[in-house]
Amino acid sequence: MNGPQDLGGTMGFGPVCPQANEPVFHGEWEKRALAITLASAALGEWNLDMGRHARESLPPHVYLGVSYYEIWTRALAQMLHERGMVTKQEVQQAQMLVPPVPTKKPAASAAQLQAALATGSPYDRKVNHPARFAVGDVVRTRVMHPATHTRLPRYARGKVGEVVAVHGTFVFPDTHAHSQGEQPQWCYGVRFGGTELWGADADPTLEVLVDCWEPYLMEAAA
Repeated sequence: MNGPQDLGGTMGFGPVCPQANEPVFHGEWEKRALAITLASAALGEWNLDMGRHARESLPPHVYLGVSYYEIWTRALAQMLHERGMVTKQEVQQAQMLVPPVPTKKPAASAAQLQAALATGSPYDRKVNHPARFAVGDVVRTRVMHPATHTRLPRYARGKVGEVVAVHGTFVFPDTHAHSQGEQPQWCYGVRFGGTELWGADADPTLEVLVDCWEPYLMEAAA
């Protein structure tokens, strides 16, 4: 979807100014936000891509007006409410008011969550067909504006680039975010020039590398 997170090339937001020696967390509440999000996800009611889609589906004035971890907590509250796991009153009062509902998985322990965070979750999968593209191929991304989740940035649609890496086959986020199965696809690293993405006024020395799943791509001449 073309949500508020898709800001590549958008003007009017000012420069990106990284904070020197930025801490992992800016406050104790951010640690709790991460922990609660991980613990909730471990209940098995949604997957990684559903969670990302929920964050990107926040209204633009909310998404652009709050901090990183507040985006997480607002999306989490929405997912919990949609699945009947909390009420709006519980969110507002920050306390349990009704008995908990059964979940697909039992609550994970702190040790289990720590181990999962340390090891990560593999999303590579096997497919029974070869890669359509190879390193050096010139490709064009599709022009698409789905109302559903996608990992193809808006600024990189309908653009010509070069395949510089074949990463392998992974869960396809576009279907995984909407309970349509993993449907694993080949994923490629595609390099785009700045002028190709943003026109003649862009920095001609700029290059952007975008990871593109195979359904996003076609031969450049197509």
